[in-house]
Amino acid sequence: MNYPQEQIKPYGDDGSKVEQVEKMFDNIAPAYDTLNHTMSFGIDRFWRRKAINWLKPFKPQQIMDVATGTGDFAILACKKLNPQLVMGTDISMGMMNVGKEKVEKEGLSSKIKFSREDSSSFSFNDNTFDAITVAFGIRNFADLDKSLREMNRVLNEQGQLVILELTTPDKFPMKQLFSIYSKVIIPFLGKMISKDNSAYKYLPETIKAFPQGEVMREIISKAGFREVRFKRLTFGICTLYTAKKMN
Repeated sequence: MNYPQEQIKPYGDDGSKVEQVEKMFDNIAPAYDTLNHTMSFGIDRFWRRKAINWLKPFKPQQIMDVATGTGDFAILACKKLNPQLVMGTDISMGMMNVGKEKVEKEGLSSKIKFSREDSSSFSFNDNTFDAITVAFGIRNFADLDKSLREMNRVLNEQGQLVILELTTPDKFPMKQLFSIYSKVIIPFLGKMISKDNSAYKYLPETIKAFPQGEVMREIISKAGFREVRFKRLTFGICTLYTAKKMN
């Protein structure tokens, strides 16, 4: 099935979405962390901790962090969950190169590895990972259904899926405030800090177009997951989805 956000590209019609998203993240990689924390007022750290806390009881030893970007979630997962391995995957080498530097500074290079991967076709064997995490990257996937099925494939029988994604609040006054923030403030900050105006026009468009709440829960279920739940965080600006691989 085609979803609206899959048709949205950062730089117009030339080239595939995968190619354009890779180019966009390579372009903004040096400024990404600053932008991320500035635009969320640092609340993104709280959201990541929520996701990590959900995983704690399962004690995953082999974790894949999909759309790992600059590795913030991978580093936090490594520190809080103490797994044997966190495999950070992304299509942007520019982002992962920043992540590698951060991992080295943290002294975690033996436990956090990076691999350039397309989420619709992982190079890993079936039943490889105990848990898969995706923080603020799933709306950029060119084929959401295929990517979710791939995550299901590489998870083992007891595997856990955790997704964090930005969403649009649906209640007054946050709905109206977020609309102004996403249409005006996000593109302005993006242009000022990253010098890539297109990237931060693309961001609010994908947030608005991406399936949310009950719709997203159904999509995850159809990909082969069970016990799919979601929780809206910070007035609905972010949503945490959790699921287990269907036996």
